[in-house]
Amino acid sequence: MSIELLHHHAALALAYVASVAAAGLGVAACDRPAKETSTSAAAEIESEPKRKVPLLVPGDETIPAGHAGELVRQGRLYATRTSEELPQLVGSDLHCTSCHLEAGTRGNAGPWVGLSSAYPMYRARAGREITLEERIDECFERSVNGKAPGKGSPVTRAFVAYIEWLSRDVPRGSEVLGRGFPRVERPPIVDPDNGRNVYAARCASCHGANGEGRRQADGSYQFPPLWGDRTFNIGAGMARLDTAAAFVRHDMPLGRPEPLTATDAYDVAAYFTEQPRPDYLPKSGDWPRGGKPPDARY
Repeated sequence: MSIELLHHHAALALAYVASVAAAGLGVAACDRPAKETSTSAAAEIESEPKRKVPLLVPGDETIPAGHAGELVRQGRLYATRTSEELPQLVGSDLHCTSCHLEAGTRGNAGPWVGLSSAYPMYRARAGREITLEERIDECFERSVNGKAPGKGSPVTRAFVAYIEWLSRDVPRGSEVLGRGFPRVERPPIVDPDNGRNVYAARCASCHGANGEGRRQADGSYQFPPLWGDRTFNIGAGMARLDTAAAFVRHDMPLGRPEPLTATDAYDVAAYFTEQPRPDYLPKSGDWPRGGKPPDARY
């Protein structure tokens, strides 16, 4: 998907990894202090900085032989052609790689490298610790406005195999540089009217004057829709202003001949995130323990 999959312990959670898109590393269950550890000791342990490691994508020659390798390749195919390969699960014209660019390998675009070792992870939106499989379900339900494939399904197993292969060389508990969608400082004033002008000048040539996207000759999307009935719903991480602005600032326009300023990125994100898009019916169950971010759509 060229738009989106999306990405920590509760105090550090990025509500979007979400996303789309899984995204970002957190504190895995086995890294947490034992129950008998005192509160102050636990806080000290959890505040220790993680070792930062470079984002390194394994070469295809490292894909295992046999069924295990077939699962890895199937997962990559599902990620890059989600709506075409899984129409029964996808209610949009998006791919996972609309947000998680370059098949989940591009830094600052929700990369999946290192993601498998981050789970289980506490998610404030869920109000509990979730597994990688549950995070994949979230992305299907929200970021591609579809249905959860479910734990143990062939689709989930393929995604997990691909993410685990991408993460094969990342030590548990480390932090991959370029993870998630690194936040951009919000300008004092966010102007969606200016965002409309920026969109017309810098975005519409790919995503359409009305956010409808652009199709290729075979009917598939070259550039995905940003609003309307066939895009991500309001429960997706990319429907949030801060997440969308970070994605635009770091990754758009595609090819980046001249990246947008932080102000223009926020303005254009304010414009397109507020356009009509599908609802997310279970939204009343989000953030059951509080912590709802101010930029959420609901």
